[in-house]
Amino acid sequence: MTTALTFPGQGSQAVGMGAALAETYPAAREVFDEVDAALGEKLSGLIFDGPGDDLTLTRNAQPALMAVSLAAMAVLRDGGFEPLDRIAYVAGHSLGEYSALAAAGSLTIADAARLLRTRGEAMQAAVPVGEGAMAAIIGLDFDAVAALTAEAAEGEVCQPANDNGGGQVVISGRAAAVARAVALAPERGARRALPLPVSAPFHSALMQPAADVMADALAAVDLKAPRVPLVANVTARPTDDPETIRRQLVEQVTGMVRWRETIEWLDGEGVRLYAEVGAGRVLSGLARRIASEPKTAAVGKPEDVEPFRDLMMTEAG
Repeated sequence: MTTALTFPGQGSQAVGMGAALAETYPAAREVFDEVDAALGEKLSGLIFDGPGDDLTLTRNAQPALMAVSLAAMAVLRDGGFEPLDRIAYVAGHSLGEYSALAAAGSLTIADAARLLRTRGEAMQAAVPVGEGAMAAIIGLDFDAVAALTAEAAEGEVCQPANDNGGGQVVISGRAAAVARAVALAPERGARRALPLPVSAPFHSALMQPAADVMADALAAVDLKAPRVPLVANVTARPTDDPETIRRQLVEQVTGMVRWRETIEWLDGEGVRLYAEVGAGRVLSGLARRIASEPKTAAVGKPEDVEPFRDLMMTEAG
């Protein structure tokens, strides 16, 4: 069964994620220790014990989610099993691309942690708090949401940010423009339009200052070819070329996460097993809404490990 590993993005974080993995498996504990050392602080303490408000801060949530994903990968690999030998592609939702690249050997865990800390801080600093906003539009297809944001913009930035599939598109931009889009959405046929509790307008043109920061940060990092291709957020197409990946990671800061198109492309390539590595099961749910014949699995807790590994050994390939 053709398989892709997927890695979750911001919004999947929860206090206590990964704690049981670290308590049960030394390999997982080593990953958290490596992230702590790379950042020069005890991020693992915040991940395991909170407080939740601090964990949700972008500067913390991004490296924290990567740490949980890579801890789960380390546990799967314990004893000589290598998931990469049984998959065709990796993909990650927004920050999850860094997790995917570290899992596939393109980035070290330490470099991924430092890059995500830089990314989170730069994204937060790009727009003063209160000036940007995001909202989820439910029940309209992508083209309808794109038309809605164009109408609501009125000369300000307002654009689709995450095309998540299943009738869910997240929009991003200036707070007033996003508010106009939320108000218009029911008139245009949306079932719901929900402002999101985020601190910045991610994946919009307003993030250009953060993209500039990431261009410099990524230029200084050794980026190797991943062992399996990464299906990139900004193109929904695979690449294993390090310089292309480097450029696309910069573009991703202001560009849309094309998750629906990513899953549609993987589905067209015959991927049937979508194996989610890390906190939560958000991406598994999206795969079931988008792909034609999906089978999903997720690993983020000790009780997931053996069933996940058994499935990968018997069905993945």
